[in-house]
Amino acid sequence: MSEPDLSFLDPAGRQPAAAEHMPRPPVPHSRTPGASAEGLVAELRAYQAELENQNKVLRYSQAVAESAYERFETLFASVPLALMVVDDHDMVVQANSMAHRSFQPTERDRPLTALMPFVCPQDAVRVREAFAQAQDLGHSEVKEVVFTISNATRITGDLHIAHIDAPQTSGPPLSQFLCAVIDQGPLLAERQALQHSAETLQQRNEQIRASEKRLEAVINSALDAIICVDQHQRITVFNPTAAALFQCSASDALGSTLDRFLPDAAQALAFAQLTTQALLGEMTALTASGKELAVEVSVSFERHADGETTTVFARDLTGRKKAEAHRNELEAQLRESHKMQAVGTMAGGIAHDFNNILGAILGNVELAKADCTTHAPGSPVLESLLEIDKAGRRARDLVRQILTFSRNEPPQRSAVSLAEVVHDTERLLRVTLPPAIELHMQLQAGLPPVLADATQVEQALLNLCTNAVHAIGTERGSIHVEAATVQPDQRLTERLGLAPIDYVALTVRDTGPGMDAATLERIFEPFFTTKPVGQGTGLGLAVVHGVMRTHEGGVDVQSAPGQGSRFTLYFPVATDATAGAQPSPAAQAVPLAAATSAPEPAEPPGGAPGKKHHVMYVDDDQALVFLVQRLLRRRGYEVSGYTDPHEATAALRAAPQAYDLLVTDYNMPGFCGVDLVREARLIRPDLPVALASGYVTAEIEQAALAEGAQALIHKPNDVEELCATVQRLIVGHDPA
Repeated sequence: MSEPDLSFLDPAGRQPAAAEHMPRPPVPHSRTPGASAEGLVAELRAYQAELENQNKVLRYSQAVAESAYERFETLFASVPLALMVVDDHDMVVQANSMAHRSFQPTERDRPLTALMPFVCPQDAVRVREAFAQAQDLGHSEVKEVVFTISNATRITGDLHIAHIDAPQTSGPPLSQFLCAVIDQGPLLAERQALQHSAETLQQRNEQIRASEKRLEAVINSALDAIICVDQHQRITVFNPTAAALFQCSASDALGSTLDRFLPDAAQALAFAQLTTQALLGEMTALTASGKELAVEVSVSFERHADGETTTVFARDLTGRKKAEAHRNELEAQLRESHKMQAVGTMAGGIAHDFNNILGAILGNVELAKADCTTHAPGSPVLESLLEIDKAGRRARDLVRQILTFSRNEPPQRSAVSLAEVVHDTERLLRVTLPPAIELHMQLQAGLPPVLADATQVEQALLNLCTNAVHAIGTERGSIHVEAATVQPDQRLTERLGLAPIDYVALTVRDTGPGMDAATLERIFEPFFTTKPVGQGTGLGLAVVHGVMRTHEGGVDVQSAPGQGSRFTLYFPVATDATAGAQPSPAAQAVPLAAATSAPEPAEPPGGAPGKKHHVMYVDDDQALVFLVQRLLRRRGYEVSGYTDPHEATAALRAAPQAYDLLVTDYNMPGFCGVDLVREARLIRPDLPVALASGYVTAEIEQAALAEGAQALIHKPNDVEELCATVQRLIVGHDPA
């Protein structure tokens, strides 16, 4: 701030200049002797005129001085500065109104009679030195002097001092000081504000630098690829994750266009005028070498003074897709496990009851055939018994297949003629087909054999035709069964997961009402059915799907409401190598001794004359107990049948030596056949024991062996197999 020029406040400085211009009174000439009177008069007149002129000048100078004094007084009183005239004793001789308002704002404040009492003690030395300097040099100044007005009021200002000499009428002039106080409070406040602003700005700059460092650290350590592009789509930021993802160094990527790595994302930058953020979702990205990879992209738009900046966030989906595929695989395995568990539980119940029924049927058929020895080989009775025996054996194979399917075991496949399987199923279908439904067969001539299990193929075809019959209902319709050799195209193989080989396509199509998309999504789920309660279990198509899965084939479904349904089963064609690699059914291993040696003679060899071997048979099914008694008694055995295992245990304990063999069922209400085997071995350790079950698992076999069972009989079994096992066990333990 420039210092004010206070020289105009020094009227004393101008008086010597005014005095210098005043004319000096003329000095009268000395009179010479003999001068005339006229000359003296003229001289006096001239002197008088000169004096008058000097008086005029004096009066003018006095008027000018008075005018200057008035101007000084006016300026002294009205200047917006605190002005004071102080003598050598620090007495305030004169002060203007601004000084009084500043140093004595109220009547209760200290009067302005001296200057030094107002000066803060810390600044008193500087002020005194300034007065001494003004005494020597004529002027001085002191910066930022604090004047204490009251306890609550202070003035901070610059003190300007000018030394003046006040003339007196007589004697030397008085030494006085003209003091001007310039209030620096607003300036200091502004200066402090500027300093505070500078400090704040410095702090903000430091925060910005720290924020930039944090942002740089976040960008460099982010797990997502971060790319910043300018308004010309030139890359300005390329973090290390982006360098690793796109296999390109940051120095090589900077300056490149965005479409080098994200061809589809560059088109989405048009959204910058509509929004500040956009989620572009999944798209294909390119590495520096041109390799494609799946990424999830989102963009953020920012407008600033230099233009626009777009930040692209790209997340690699390779790991997520692998994780999703693995999760889907685990979910599929879990669903498969649940399905297998449910089907296995159901199959166990079926095996226990249904196998007993089938055993009774097959056993009675054998007895009936033995009683028909008097009939001719082609008699209707014998033919009916043969058909019953064939159907019963097919039912037995189906139950065993359900058990195999429920345990998720691979089928025993071999080269099978699909045409023969279809014709066998056709004969069974035509017997049960409603009159309003027509069955059409169209098989390609010379069909090659397929690598399959004949029973499972028959089961799958029977399930599809049965579903078609139920779909048509009471309306008139038709079912078409077709078979032909095909080689599926690439699209079909990818959709069904088929290998690029030859297949035999077995198609079943009907003229039923068809299915909508929602039903098509669930038709292969176990226990899903659209039939009324009590008319379907929902396992037919699930079994078909399982059969095709275990046969390394596929099933294709085409259906629409009002257009019927079309199911196509793809069975791989059997080659010499694949057919030779599959074991035949005859080579299948039988657990324990279910069927070992060839059938023994019908009549058991006697031990002692007239003695029959005694067999104890325990089963909770009365019909099966009655059947076994009849079968073995015809073979010359004495049989004691029990439906209660507790009664059988009591009978064995009462006469342990009376029995030559114990055959017990595995699953009985409230009792396990293994427990009965254990009790029998405790009662008589040398007694041969056999365990019969319709649901044989590795656990059952292991438990039976651990308790000492010599044979495990599969129900329902052939009569010859049952009798052979009984004979082998009795003969092996006959003391004779």
